[in-house]
Amino acid sequence: MNEPRLGQNPQRRYEIAEDVLRTNIAEGTLPPGLVLLEGPIADILQISRAPVQRALLQLESDGLVHRFKGRGYLVGPPGRAIEPNRTDIKTLGLIVPQHADEALQSRSSWERIYDEIENDVAGCVIFGQYRIIENELANHFNVSRTVVRDVLTRLRERGLVRKNQSSHWIAGPLTAQMVKDHFMLRRLLEPQALALGAPHVDRDRLTALFNRLVEFGQTQDGDGWLGLEDILVEFTEACVLAMPNERLRELIRNNLLPVTATERLLRQLGLPGDPTVIAELKLIVELMTRGANAAAASMLESHIDASLNRTIAQMKIVAIIPGPSFTAAYLTRVVE
Repeated sequence: MNEPRLGQNPQRRYEIAEDVLRTNIAEGTLPPGLVLLEGPIADILQISRAPVQRALLQLESDGLVHRFKGRGYLVGPPGRAIEPNRTDIKTLGLIVPQHADEALQSRSSWERIYDEIENDVAGCVIFGQYRIIENELANHFNVSRTVVRDVLTRLRERGLVRKNQSSHWIAGPLTAQMVKDHFMLRRLLEPQALALGAPHVDRDRLTALFNRLVEFGQTQDGDGWLGLEDILVEFTEACVLAMPNERLRELIRNNLLPVTATERLLRQLGLPGDPTVIAELKLIVELMTRGANAAAASMLESHIDASLNRTIAQMKIVAIIPGPSFTAAYLTRVVE
């Protein structure tokens, strides 16, 4: 495994996870055909799923793993008809070097709990307004109120919570108008970002994404749609965020947070996936592979408009549901 590089910035969590997986694949600890799932890997490394997801996407772009019709990734390059091996990865003795383990576990306390809190908050705001009580949140995760404030401050920066006139932390409600506002920002920013970043796009990554969209479009069963969020993340990273402007990238990512959370919740509620989403993305990627970047940007505008209409229509269905099936103990519904 690669040692930390002297004189460079410390590796991020997804980079460490990527190095760990890459080394274990090279040494045969993770054999060809093994099914890799984000959850078990995250449990072994004691991190959230987000960095594992990003690590797997990078390994996929390098041809070390590939997607298939089931959930997760298969170890090995695509196109070899490898049979899925569903052995529990926790029984294989994944090698995690000491320096990697220490780097992963030395994160600030707020980083350890941030992803879970973000998911908890995002999963309820479509149903109404909730108050987050600092003491209860601190007790729930067994951390100090200082750590809790760090998390809530970052959630506020991303537009997921706010403070009301009584200085109470409030999440939601995520209204149709708020969703429309986020999509308006998407329409203003993302097509321009795609056009600006087109010269910087990784062509191999673009081709891999197109092939993945083609394969995904052939999967119509309910289980297949569970991987849609992975594809949306890869599309955004590969096509929309290829430009070198870090400020613009961060603005787009933050604006997408409540949008992604809403779409995730709607899928979790069992609302069916729409095959036209894949058709739209596939057309955008195909246009980019042909160098028709202006047309791709225009198609992205149309895709964002269609996505807004789909999301609003599904939110109307959710409006008749009284509330989420599960709400974290530190979230209290505010009855207006």
